[in-house]
Amino acid sequence: MTAKRSRPILDDVSKAIIEQLQQDGRRSYAAMGKAVGLSEAAVRQRVQRLVDTGVVQVVAVTDPLQLGFARQAMIGVKATGPLEPVADRIAELDEAEYVVITAGSFDLLVEVLCESDEHLLEVVSGRIRSIEGVIETETFMYLDLRKQVYSWGVR
Repeated sequence: MTAKRSRPILDDVSKAIIEQLQQDGRRSYAAMGKAVGLSEAAVRQRVQRLVDTGVVQVVAVTDPLQLGFARQAMIGVKATGPLEPVADRIAELDEAEYVVITAGSFDLLVEVLCESDEHLLEVVSGRIRSIEGVIETETFMYLDLRKQVYSWGVR
């Protein structure tokens, strides 16, 4: 059994900084400092600590279609035996952008990004289904993205 990760304790100022970054990941430290009542240097230090502890990542979110990825899909995976090794092997795939162990009809959910239907077929049939422990997959191809947010706030 893996140890449960300890969750960092966030004060109200760190939470306010996170909310600032969720609104605009390019917002300057000076602007965030003004909004949360800290100096630019103090905000820079806090943001670095949030990044170093894994609380936040500051990344560019891209449009897959604009980058040549015509097919995005969620794959439900049923497996036998320990799930962690199966999840770890799938997570090694370049096309896998999201891998979670779940409770319910599927043992794992895997979001993949592929260049074409042929590429998706190769990932599902040639790579995921060949992983030891995978017994069944079901692919849900995305037809239209209606909502994707990263601003769920902090507690």
